[in-house]
Amino acid sequence: MKTSQIDWFKERWNHYFPAAEPPIVFFYANDPDDAEKVAAPEGHRCLMHDLIRVRRGEALAFDKESVGCEGGKRYTGFTSELRPDFDYFLSCGIPGEVEGERYKKTPALVEKIMTHAAPFRAPAKYIVFKRWDRLSERDQPEAVVFFGRGDILSGLFTLANFDEVDLNAVIAPFCAGCASIVYHPCLQGQSETPKAVLGMFDVSARPYVPADTLSFSIPWAKFECMMENMDESFLITKSWKKVQARLRSDQS
Repeated sequence: MKTSQIDWFKERWNHYFPAAEPPIVFFYANDPDDAEKVAAPEGHRCLMHDLIRVRRGEALAFDKESVGCEGGKRYTGFTSELRPDFDYFLSCGIPGEVEGERYKKTPALVEKIMTHAAPFRAPAKYIVFKRWDRLSERDQPEAVVFFGRGDILSGLFTLANFDEVDLNAVIAPFCAGCASIVYHPCLQGQSETPKAVLGMFDVSARPYVPADTLSFSIPWAKFECMMENMDESFLITKSWKKVQARLRSDQS
């Protein structure tokens, strides 16, 4: 992507969403370039834990071994495998063998849900995460991921719907936190009418974001349209200026 495009969005983001956290992006590559290769963790580690570092400005590259969670490996496309007894893990568990998360009522319900799960395979060896201000012309984002509170999400949600007839231009699928950030945006990116994905409702992943924060992930094709619409959208109205004032005051 062009440096001018990187700078253009950075300027408008800071103007329309003052003091808001910049987004991160991800893309797949066989050469991580200037991103740090993440070492394989000792034991389980949620991908959302590592993304805290990306949100702080580090560029990180993960391969199959450095994603420290079986779900994370699946939802970044590095494997199609599920952990043993996944249907019980997501539901009621097996006494003395599997602790159930109780996110679904029964194992049978989980089985039915998984039959509808679309396959997804990583197109390259690494998935690379960078904050927007770390991007270079060599980078070609797959999706853009925002983390924010209600006012920021309101702006992104409304901008995502600005040029859409479909009242569901934003979806909020039941899924793991990493699935709402990588898996579903990648699937949407393959669609003729890609949708934005509201996420981070995963109770297990909630400790890795602030209490009042959700994610908003946008496939690149959709994001380009949203950028083009910024200067003619509600963002230039008096209504949004009231929200802007609150964004500024929240940081004062």
